[in-house]
Amino acid sequence: MNTAAIYHRPESEFAYLYDEKTMHVRLRTARGDVREVSLLHGDPYLLDKEKWHQKPLRMTLLMSTDLYDYWFVEVTAPYKRLSYAFSLVGVDGLPVFYGDHGVYPLADEFLTMPNNYFRMPFFQEIDRFKAPEWVKETVWYQIFPERFANGDKSNDPKGTLPWGSQDPDYQDFFGGDLQGVIDHLDYLEDLGINGLYFCPIFEAYSNHKYDTIDYLKIDPAFGDAETFKKLVDECHRRGIKIMLDAVFNHMGDTSPQWKDVLENGEKSKYADWFHVNEFPASYKEGTFFEEATDITYDVFAFTPHMPKLNTANPEVQEHLLAIARYWIEEFDIDAWRLDVANEVDHAFWKKFRQVCDEAKDDFYILGEIWHSSQSWLQGDEFHAVMNYAFTDAIMGYFVKNELSMSKMVSEMNNQLMLYRDQTNQMQFNVLDSHDTPRLLTETKEDKDLMKQVMAFTYIQPGVPCLYYGDEVGMTGKMDPDCRKCMVWEAEKQDLNLHQFTKELIGVRKTNQKILSEGSIHWKQVSEDSGVIVFERKLDGEILTGIFNTGTQEVRAEKAGEVILSNLVTVSDTTVEVSPKGFALFIEK
Repeated sequence: MNTAAIYHRPESEFAYLYDEKTMHVRLRTARGDVREVSLLHGDPYLLDKEKWHQKPLRMTLLMSTDLYDYWFVEVTAPYKRLSYAFSLVGVDGLPVFYGDHGVYPLADEFLTMPNNYFRMPFFQEIDRFKAPEWVKETVWYQIFPERFANGDKSNDPKGTLPWGSQDPDYQDFFGGDLQGVIDHLDYLEDLGINGLYFCPIFEAYSNHKYDTIDYLKIDPAFGDAETFKKLVDECHRRGIKIMLDAVFNHMGDTSPQWKDVLENGEKSKYADWFHVNEFPASYKEGTFFEEATDITYDVFAFTPHMPKLNTANPEVQEHLLAIARYWIEEFDIDAWRLDVANEVDHAFWKKFRQVCDEAKDDFYILGEIWHSSQSWLQGDEFHAVMNYAFTDAIMGYFVKNELSMSKMVSEMNNQLMLYRDQTNQMQFNVLDSHDTPRLLTETKEDKDLMKQVMAFTYIQPGVPCLYYGDEVGMTGKMDPDCRKCMVWEAEKQDLNLHQFTKELIGVRKTNQKILSEGSIHWKQVSEDSGVIVFERKLDGEILTGIFNTGTQEVRAEKAGEVILSNLVTVSDTTVEVSPKGFALFIEK
């Protein structure tokens, strides 16, 4: 047995409270190395009396990566406290004991020592990771406000171009605004959307608005506070939640605070609001702003127009936390998406979480982090992150042909094992966004492949997000091309793709509980045939997806009622799935 691969960490994603009385326990072992794992558990004060170490509870092989197996069990404790360890039997037949002090022979002399056990000293409800339940029921729709719809031409910036008259450049304006969103709420509601995620709407210089001037003011090109209030109220009346984008890592260089630093240097009252390494704050402009050099202050990436905020400064904290509270209390928003969240200190985010929780019950906090994010997802900062690491695996296999099927499965399972189940249920699954090429462009405009990858993603744990216009066949390469004007002319829209997207969203919402909380089973992963059979199970129900990523038609048994399919022929007992086709079944 490879005992060096055995791993568990208490009070983490390996051992956590799932609800008030239930604890989830995971154990990692080397892949294919262990044939049986059991949990030895009981009250820490009753080890001698009840001899619970002699009553093993069999654990289930939950999922595997290319390196490891992960085992799982769910337990309760009548006194809300637990001691526990593990007994393992290797494929070589060797039994061992694994506890807080490491690996020992499976013998009474080690099993009866209380200090050899891991502890959950008390089930502290206040420390349990809690997530707003409504998020699990949400299908999000991302809006880049400047490009969704122009509902009020009176607020168009100078030089605004006719809507959709050309592919956008970095500095172009087309007049999109909040009234345009209000005008199309019927469209979004009909599509099945019940959550809107807005890129920044605050006053800023650029069209993307990530270079904030004033966090407390709607950008005049988008409307005003009254218009936004009307938008929120109308969305809430329709059961649609609102998430705003908070850019707290940096400000724009036309903000009054930064302009004061430029004017007054180290004597500015805002000098410590930023990370100025050498006064005067300056840089040398290149051909494009990304190529600027000799920047004497910290910035986002290498962009001198976005000076980084010093969130360790109490005045900066007070300012940003007041902003967070203002939009919740004044406009009743439901969520914050936090831009460049990984470059802001944890101490600030912990305070931010407290402010949001105080301002509104069941508030959702989403961090923009593109990599492993355990540090932010312990229950006292964010509820979820933009799940790029998870969906990159899907794109890497289905679309980009960068990963093998088995590697995709390994990567997806690995990401799921980084977090608690509550977190996995809230993760924000995006296949494209304002920061990436559009999905249809990535599939080389193969709409059957696009449908297949969307269907596969929508039955995964987490909540899906649709980038505006994907549903009508919009294309776009990397920024700024992925930020084209929304196509509203019906004759230019792919209405078949729109209907498919509507039906897929319906499947997600109708089967929300099993797709949020159901267990995960990779029933078939065949590199040879290209067939993937994936199951979600909950309370006797099974939702199954069959996906043909190969080059030949395949036949499979029906796994219940077909609820959505593409490139599939259905008979009484079987389905024939063409390449790039899929079928989703429900069995109750």
